[in-house]
Amino acid sequence: MKSIRDILKERILVIDGAMGTMIQQYKLKEADYRGERFKDWHLDVKGNNDLLCITQPQIITEIHKKYLEAGADIIETNTFSSTAIAMADYEMQSLAYELNVAAAKCARKAIEEYNTEKKSSSPKFVAGAIGPLNKTLSLSPDVNNPGYRAVTFDEVVAAYYEQVSGLVDGGVDLLLIETIFDTLNAKAAIFAIKKYFRDHKDSAKVSSTGGDLEGTLPIMISGTITDASGRTLSGQTLEAFYTSVAHAKPLSIGLNCALGAKEMRPHIEELSQIASCYVSAYPNAGLPNAMGEYDEQPEQTAHFLEDWANEGFVNIVGGCCGTTPDHIRHIAEHVKNIKPRPLPVIEKELAIN
Repeated sequence: MKSIRDILKERILVIDGAMGTMIQQYKLKEADYRGERFKDWHLDVKGNNDLLCITQPQIITEIHKKYLEAGADIIETNTFSSTAIAMADYEMQSLAYELNVAAAKCARKAIEEYNTEKKSSSPKFVAGAIGPLNKTLSLSPDVNNPGYRAVTFDEVVAAYYEQVSGLVDGGVDLLLIETIFDTLNAKAAIFAIKKYFRDHKDSAKVSSTGGDLEGTLPIMISGTITDASGRTLSGQTLEAFYTSVAHAKPLSIGLNCALGAKEMRPHIEELSQIASCYVSAYPNAGLPNAMGEYDEQPEQTAHFLEDWANEGFVNIVGGCCGTTPDHIRHIAEHVKNIKPRPLPVIEKELAIN
């Protein structure tokens, strides 16, 4: 079977769309989130979407299958908040490892069922989603004490290490550090990934379709530009962000969330010019309306991404907040015959950020 690197040389790959948007369509209640296992939990858990990988795995698997049927080549695990740090909001820190294993298995099951039902042999990949955390290493949560941090670098590394362990044990093909607004958090995730594979170099569970030359899993990195200034929330320019994480030698670097495709275009164009690796982009379905909902229609989103593809900006495309299988179906259809961005030859030079 071809590796993801082989396929990226041939065509643009499609990553899935929003998980939260799809979960909302099921109109789940508190009891649905709790399931039988957590029916007596002492805190409300509605809204803890990652918990559904344990209590309602059939729903998560079904959502994954809908994206596969829409044309997604890469599906993301439902693990955006599956770290001990993020799960502390529900006092469910002890579930972090289990959540990641369960989520990876939901995604793997979706691919197996899809391949069986469609009699498909086309490679599909599971990306272990590693979110940005609800605590940041670069910014103080206390405006009166700018030097204060709610968490340490070592604590963040430990949380991400546990998450990576669960994702790998669950059988993911790729590791996706996404929605990065604080690059120091992302660096902690990169460090945790590298440390995990150093610690498990003799027994690492590496996918035959995803593994890279170092015997680890390929890393995808996706940052978030939060406004028209072209900077991340922690203040970095796009070039500085790229320079900060390039040492990880990622499979891809890209942008997701915060912006719709119309607003994201100049930033993707810039990234395509400076990145020596593949470029990914999965924007929101436009900007939210006054009710916090997304109105951009699938054909509109697809039109923007088709333009990026024709301009040679991208290698991996998909959707973030507000996008659905319909968005992914339109995107896949619009980019399927467009050549991917070729990897550029970047002259080596000193870069300081």
